[in-house]
Amino acid sequence: MKNIGQMLKQAQAMQSKMAEMQEQLAAMTVEGISGAGLVTVVLNGKGEMQGLKVDPSLMKPHEAEILEDLIVAAHADAKAKAEAKTAEAMKELTGGLDLPPGMSLPFG
Repeated sequence: MKNIGQMLKQAQAMQSKMAEMQEQLAAMTVEGISGAGLVTVVLNGKGEMQGLKVDPSLMKPHEAEILEDLIVAAHADAKAKAEAKTAEAMKELTGGLDLPPGMSLPFG
């Protein structure tokens, strides 16, 4: 029965590490950039937008559609970076094992 006790300790340790990792990920920020730096979007680790920077040269009424497209592209870039950091943190936590398809962080 020592194996069960050891497994429970390992599960508790992993749960503690998971909670710590989720706090760290929530505190991180990533920048997404589009239009060669004309638009920058800042997201936190939860994917919530924290900031938006737009170069004044794009503030022309006839270029609104271009600006909208660049904002969407910068957001997608930031989201991809946040997801990559989350996946890397999870890989470290699980000792290099990938999550099964369909599983993601946070669990729930």
